[in-house]
Amino acid sequence: QEQLVESGGGSVQAGGSLLLSCAASGFTIRRACMGWFRQAPGKEREWVSSINTGKGNTYYADSVKGRFAISQDNAKNTVYLQMNSAKPEDTAMYYCAFYATIRDGCSTTQPAYTHWGQGTQVTVSS
Repeated sequence: QEQLVESGGGSVQAGGSLLLSCAASGFTIRRACMGWFRQAPGKEREWVSSINTGKGNTYYADSVKGRFAISQDNAKNTVYLQMNSAKPEDTAMYYCAFYATIRDGCSTTQPAYTHWGQGTQVTVSS
């Protein structure tokens, strides 16, 4: 069964850090784009970050650039999102997503991604 499972969410105070993990099973994350999206209550889901696992290139939304870092571990078939200097506006459900590609770059749009996890909740208190 092909699936993505997120973990690592929780509650943190503003300025703190969290490490989110996304473990893939049933398929390989090599030669793919792995992305993180988030959805806050009452808002649309938005793109946060992506990594092209074949090229190693990373991409970030302006709102998280310099604070978040996406990385991959091919041996564990897992992608991570290190959240630093967390802000209350980072509070959201965080979703991991995947699509296979051999091209450079990654899409920031949801329809491009073929596999999605169930999400992990992140709450940042002020």
